[in-house]
Amino acid sequence: MIMTSSDTTADATTVARPRSRSRGIVLLVLASLCFGSSGVLGKPAMLSGLTPEQVATARISIAAVVLLLGVGLTRPALLRVRRGQWRLLLGYGLLGVAGVQLFYFLAAARVPVGIAILLEFTSPVLVALWVRFVRRVRLPWPMWTGIGLALLGLALVARVHEGLVLDVLGLLAGIAAALCSAAYFLIGEQGVASHHPLSMVTWGMVIAAVAVCLIAPPWTMPSSTLLSSAEFGPWRPPVWLLLVTVAVLSTVFAYLAGITALRHLPASTASVLALLEPLVATSMAWALLGEALVWVQILGAFVLLGGALLVQLTAPAAQGGPTGPVEPLPGEAPSEDRVFRRSRKERQGEP
Repeated sequence: MIMTSSDTTADATTVARPRSRSRGIVLLVLASLCFGSSGVLGKPAMLSGLTPEQVATARISIAAVVLLLGVGLTRPALLRVRRGQWRLLLGYGLLGVAGVQLFYFLAAARVPVGIAILLEFTSPVLVALWVRFVRRVRLPWPMWTGIGLALLGLALVARVHEGLVLDVLGLLAGIAAALCSAAYFLIGEQGVASHHPLSMVTWGMVIAAVAVCLIAPPWTMPSSTLLSSAEFGPWRPPVWLLLVTVAVLSTVFAYLAGITALRHLPASTASVLALLEPLVATSMAWALLGEALVWVQILGAFVLLGGALLVQLTAPAAQGGPTGPVEPLPGEAPSEDRVFRRSRKERQGEP
């Protein structure tokens, strides 16, 4: 998942730095490919004997260690947190990171990986509904059209017309992942206005790691399972290698590539390219895990993603949404597109 902002402005005091659209596209495509591979890498580990909770623990814990060491050595100032900021970081880590990953793997263990990630991708609809009924912001009619399309697509994916043939617990876990994903964006909207995104990701991972380790302590993972071979397409890698790969490639690298890409691309382009993630996950699951969707589910997937995209592209400025970084990544000069405005309500001083 990649934070985007639809409301940006230049800061006259910053030094302009040319953006590279091609670099941004390449980085965002790589981020989507890596994010999309997480379920495909994690499911063979679960089929080999690990629980979804254990896979989530391994992914988040390894990523937290890598990020904490990397940021601590290269930019320790980003790890400083004021006392009043911990509550937001706790919510971000527990819901936006731990909740999303835990429920996603719970869903992927019971339903096809492609279905699990499609369920998670209904989060823009949930964010839009939150904005309408909690923040009381009027939504334009194209957004309502997008919401309707997304719900129709979800019904087709779940094959409701056939009497709900999907595993109920898997379906509920996927919906829970979508709720946590919506929280990720809503909390991120507030967080990155005052935090560097790399700081938020790092502390979010650390907090999430503590939480999931309480649920599934790493020392409870059987060593025999970790050393055993998993069925991953034509290959038979050890389970521990899949866990390290999903942590480093599908988490650390994916987040860093996504954050960097947003310095070169507008939110509208990022929203379109982000839809590669469920397509990648579904394609990889079909090629490597033999999880094929029926034609109704494929149709539903495109309807759902089209609706979600319409919701994102027609979001009003007052919706807010996740904002962008307030300072450059280590080693980069600031540029005019790195200072983002807050939502209209915040600019007017409303609560």
